[in-house]
Amino acid sequence: MPRRFGFYFHSLTFWICVAIVAAVVLAVLFPRVAMATEIGGELFLRALRMLVVPLVFTSVLCGVLALGDVRRLGKPGAYAVLYYLLTTVVAVLLGITLVNLIRPGSGTVPSERMEEFGGQNARTTKRQIINHLARATDLPAADIAEVMQPLPDGQPLSPQIRDIARGLSLMLVSDNLLAAAVRNELLPIILFAMVLGGVLTTIPQQVQTLTAVIQQANEVMMRLVLLLMKLAPLGIFCLVAARFGTAQYEDQLLTELRQIGWYFATVVGGLAIHGCVVLPALYWLVTKRNPFRFAVGLSRALLTAFSTASSTATLPLTIQASMSAGVSREATEFVVPLGATINMDGTALYEAVAVLFIAQALGIPMGLEQQWIIALTATLAAIGAAGIPEAGLVTMLIVLGAVGLPVEYIGLILSVDWLVDRFRTAINCWGDAIGAAVVDRLAIGGDHRNPPSVASHGPQS
Repeated sequence: MPRRFGFYFHSLTFWICVAIVAAVVLAVLFPRVAMATEIGGELFLRALRMLVVPLVFTSVLCGVLALGDVRRLGKPGAYAVLYYLLTTVVAVLLGITLVNLIRPGSGTVPSERMEEFGGQNARTTKRQIINHLARATDLPAADIAEVMQPLPDGQPLSPQIRDIARGLSLMLVSDNLLAAAVRNELLPIILFAMVLGGVLTTIPQQVQTLTAVIQQANEVMMRLVLLLMKLAPLGIFCLVAARFGTAQYEDQLLTELRQIGWYFATVVGGLAIHGCVVLPALYWLVTKRNPFRFAVGLSRALLTAFSTASSTATLPLTIQASMSAGVSREATEFVVPLGATINMDGTALYEAVAVLFIAQALGIPMGLEQQWIIALTATLAAIGAAGIPEAGLVTMLIVLGAVGLPVEYIGLILSVDWLVDRFRTAINCWGDAIGAAVVDRLAIGGDHRNPPSVASHGPQS
């Protein structure tokens, strides 16, 4: 980080911060003007998503090839999965603890407002839920329907653990890899790249030309990321201005925060504890380095994650920033893409808090057994959450159904979910980067110095 103040004006992080502040000010003062910037934000978001599939494919391949022997893949993979499960479970338990201590739902929603969402015994079919969420979140109905595919049509939402496990298992393999790429389904692409990379390491002499092409393609993709980052402040300004401007124009944010402010504070407080205490402590215990200095190196990616509310769209920047912050290329290219797909600490914490908040608002007691079910299903559902804005709402339906709560009451939190989504996405990306550093130290033997790579020549924080 530059020590002289003048250098801050050449820092990408500085200009991203300026863009966010300016966007919020514009949204508050001139909401209709802010809403008109939506097209710029959408173009920037599409440009980021355009890079995701080719970058993930080449980076995972390069990460596996860098290990040199497919037999070395097991240790980093085991540590990565162990890290994902550990941090996700800790996040869920933290959220459950806070919501039981603070009890944000008790008495916060008047009974007359509950009637707007239907009675407690109302039965909502899968099709009704899909249509409702498509309208509320602007997500394609096909994306929502795909997440809820294991559930039968025409019946109330009541998924079992086996349905969730089956859905997660089927997500690993696609019968059409190109179709998975079109739909930005990263898990089958990552799995295919890992298997292909493993096979290539067994015949290194015969595939030298192909290996060189893969590595060169990865370098080109990183150059494109660096080029796109030059437009990041403008794109982020448009994204934030349009979304906050819409909230200000509809006068919904402050009204809802007054109504369910304790819920918002509980979720954001839990995310803050997890992101500022739990994850940094784990980073320091493993690497013996300053986690907050590491956070400064990740600041560009974290601010972009907050602005886009999409861990998938932020993935190119997370990879680039992680390598710039000193994580080895092997660990970054292997762990970060996988983490962006299945490591959703912020989403898991949010879903646990939101479900118990709804139960408290309805006056439905949740015993220890039901809370354990919430913890388990929130962990599994978060793993299956797509890296798109507000996808946590879709998977939260699974958690609600698992403990028999009426899903129509998800409307209690819809109006502020877009803002909560930004905080939890930033925590998801922060967890991915720390996971790469942890695996780098434990399994790959990286010394956490700044490696020579194209990423190190990017804008400095």
